Amino acid sequence: MGFMKPRLAPVEADTFRSLPRRERLEILTRHWVEHGFGSPYAVFLFYVVKCLLYMGGAALVISLTPGLGPVTDIAAWWSEPIVYQKLIVFTLLWEIVGLGCGSGPLTSRFNPPIGSVLYWLRPDTIRLPPWPDKVPLTRGDRRGVVDVLLYAAVLASGIWLLGRPGDGTRITGFGHVGLIDPTAAVPLIATVAILGLRDKTIFLAARGEQYWLSLLIFFFPYNDQFIGFKLVMLAIWWGAATSKLNHHFPFVVATMMSNAPLIPSRRLKRLFYRDHPRDIRPAKLPFLLAHVGTATEYLVPLYLVFIGDGGWWTWAALIYMAVFHLHILSTVPMGVPLEWNIFFIFSLFYLFGAHGDLSVRDLQSPWLLAVILPSLVLLPLLGNIRPDLVSFLPAMRYYAGNWATSVWVFTGDAVDRLEAGLTTSMRLAAHQLETLYDPDTALLTISKADAFRSMHAHGRALNGLVDRIADGQDDAVRVEGEVIAGFAIGWNFGEGHLHDDQLLRAVQARCDFAPGEVRVICLEGQPIHRQTQAYEIHDASLGLLERGQVKVHDMLERQPWPTDGPDYPVYDVETLHPLQPVAGQARPVPPMDTAS
Repeated sequence: MGFMKPRLAPVEADTFRSLPRRERLEILTRHWVEHGFGSPYAVFLFYVVKCLLYMGGAALVISLTPGLGPVTDIAAWWSEPIVYQKLIVFTLLWEIVGLGCGSGPLTSRFNPPIGSVLYWLRPDTIRLPPWPDKVPLTRGDRRGVVDVLLYAAVLASGIWLLGRPGDGTRITGFGHVGLIDPTAAVPLIATVAILGLRDKTIFLAARGEQYWLSLLIFFFPYNDQFIGFKLVMLAIWWGAATSKLNHHFPFVVATMMSNAPLIPSRRLKRLFYRDHPRDIRPAKLPFLLAHVGTATEYLVPLYLVFIGDGGWWTWAALIYMAVFHLHILSTVPMGVPLEWNIFFIFSLFYLFGAHGDLSVRDLQSPWLLAVILPSLVLLPLLGNIRPDLVSFLPAMRYYAGNWATSVWVFTGDAVDRLEAGLTTSMRLAAHQLETLYDPDTALLTISKADAFRSMHAHGRALNGLVDRIADGQDDAVRVEGEVIAGFAIGWNFGEGHLHDDQLLRAVQARCDFAPGEVRVICLEGQPIHRQTQAYEIHDASLGLLERGQVKVHDMLERQPWPTDGPDYPVYDVETLHPLQPVAGQARPVPPMDTAS
């Protein structure tokens, strides 16, 4: 591995192309154990620079607030109440432009490194309304001039809000700058909400479950407002901890640690697996770390919010949680929620340090709870019980490995027609890589996306489900749903509901595929009270072909390569159309042959 050269699996590209899918995945997943994605150093430098720009940009922009002082004197004003408000607005804009989560090479975005703004200011790209049959004026899947203007209005209102001065409210212990006039946040609140009803992708990209909700808290006085910010943080920590109460999370830990750039030792990485290369299910170590992480997100925030008094133990808890988030940051997880973790680290010392004297017991207005509890309690509760109804983001099921996922299977020239038929601002990831590397390197690099998915528990189910629609030939192309979403709608962050049958219908309206040319296997997340996950198989032309259930236990017992052929165990199957195998065995997008 060099500055620009990735670390590739030890196989010749021509040989790799000729191998059956099982053997390709064996090579890729065994290589993942020791090398992760195999990203070159330039990729990690890209993310370091991006994080520095986020921190430096936020400090510079916030310092322009009248009355704060220059950025060179940040130590004198970093704890001012208006600073946190401005940071929320800045971070929302950073995310909604596409610079935060879901950006860069680790989200299969190579050239260009972002989508988002390049798509959402462009007419005729695909939009995905959340409730087109229920909310008036949201039907359709084509971005129009109104959608582009709404997105531009979000950017303009956010920038305008960043430039607003404080209202001069006197807050004991702080300066005279005060807080943002809450009415100034109305344009941003309204435009994000309206735009989100026309395209759920943008609301999710804005991390609306945290930053948009926090804008509503601006309407409360200082004491209640900052208690509200603390409760938002608490809900996210507890939501994340609750989502980890499953069998999936140890797989996430092992997979994430294999990709951690600060763990160069291959021997250490192998400790996360039972018996590499023969058995690469998680060993006891990731189970232990999973339990520690879950306990951390329950207990330390509990102490900070309800018990901490600003003394020695409070600062010990702050430092512990900062190290916890720094650890997540250092692994550079796929999806790259890096700025989000930086925001959390700052929030720790800001809310529970500089403003640690505010206790939830001092809450004055019950209306604050009326505003935030539906989002902080009811939505996560519904999302854990019915994951098909709520995105894992507002359901606060972060990092858990229990997400909706999909695999798209193409035959013939369907991939070429997909690229030709959609209005986009980039090509598929394999073709983006061809602008940076030779075709062989591009093939072996993008194939690691399949390894990443297969390393998770749900990936083992997807491997088995793919074989239900593959007949052993070699002329079909298997594409990870995240790659399709990034290409088709400009943003992906592990949210399988952005590349399910709704996106397939939008694609079909533009490309008119024949029966069997494109099929999508959608695997839903696991409900918290069940040990099964629902799946559906859709055909672009015929619609829903089959639905059923897979058992989590069956996933846990398998290696990250297919072992059952078409006989992967499925339950409660309902067949709506005969499930004839596609004409080919699913495989990664090959830059030279069927996908070129």
